[in-house]
Amino acid sequence: MIKTDILIIGAGPTGLFTVFEAGLLKLKTHLIDALPQPGGQCSEIYPKKPIYDIPAFPEILAGDLVNNLMEQIKPFEPGFTLGERAETIEKLDDGTFIVTTNKGTQHHAPVVAIAGGLGSFEPRKPPIPNIADFEDKGVAYIIRDPEVYRDKKVIIAGGGDSALDWSIYLADVAAEVTLVHRRNEFRGALDSVEKVSELSKLGKIELVTEAEVKGLYGNDNLEGVTIKYNSGEEIQREADNFIPLFGLSPKLGPIANWGLEIEKNAIKVDNSYDYATNIPGIYAIGDVNTYPGKLKLILSGFHEAAIMCQSAYQRINPGKKYVMKYTTVGGVQGFDGTVKAAKKEVVKSIV
Repeated sequence: MIKTDILIIGAGPTGLFTVFEAGLLKLKTHLIDALPQPGGQCSEIYPKKPIYDIPAFPEILAGDLVNNLMEQIKPFEPGFTLGERAETIEKLDDGTFIVTTNKGTQHHAPVVAIAGGLGSFEPRKPPIPNIADFEDKGVAYIIRDPEVYRDKKVIIAGGGDSALDWSIYLADVAAEVTLVHRRNEFRGALDSVEKVSELSKLGKIELVTEAEVKGLYGNDNLEGVTIKYNSGEEIQREADNFIPLFGLSPKLGPIANWGLEIEKNAIKVDNSYDYATNIPGIYAIGDVNTYPGKLKLILSGFHEAAIMCQSAYQRINPGKKYVMKYTTVGGVQGFDGTVKAAKKEVVKSIV
């Protein structure tokens, strides 16, 4: 039985930052994640994708963000149960919880923080009859390492942010980049649409609109695709790689059966105070939750984690006053007693 103060389900950026906020309050944390390494989507799906909306970082790769978070939480020595999925939860008479994974590992904590992002993901695959024959042989639904496409002929399909962003990124990596979309209009950010249009004019991206990839051909590996225009015309295009980026279909998984209030595949929380769910002692933070005005940003998850930890402290230590230190002058003290960058202590009393 693994015992901790706050059991965090999900080791993505929001879950990792929860460790830091809890550590400032001297609360021990343990994380469960179905993936074999921390970082969530940032590590598993797009570690090399640049992120632009993290404060103080004009641009940071998703994998580097995870590495920085892991360094930040090191003083607080969190525990990890990786490669296992949180399966069941049991509330004991004393109000604490036992969470058991699909491999039988049990965790005991007075507070559970669900930070599972959007849950587990399955790629939305286009209805191409033989697409499964070329999976891992030229067809991929997620770009993990852009260098795989160095000097290759790449065809990307899709009209959202991922299709646009990766087309822009691979324009400087691949020998050829073709972006195929069934409409003339794109759903992504305006600046990305403008960048793709600019690169198209420069000949670095070929835009094929009002068309869809309808067929794939090749022997052992992909050799090309068949593109069908809305007008009915068909053309064949040589390709080493085909990357359909139509998004991922999220699923909450076993958490959906825990008795939590669910709305549109997300967990409803009270955002007027602490992001608590309908079950006292269970919180939901990050993309997994929903409330009026919710913004699905990493920044929002960081804010929710900080607020949630304050509430968790009061639940674990009812009636006890605590002191919040400004880390800018008080430093960060780990459980081993070491203090980073501490010069003098200025505190703010919170009742």
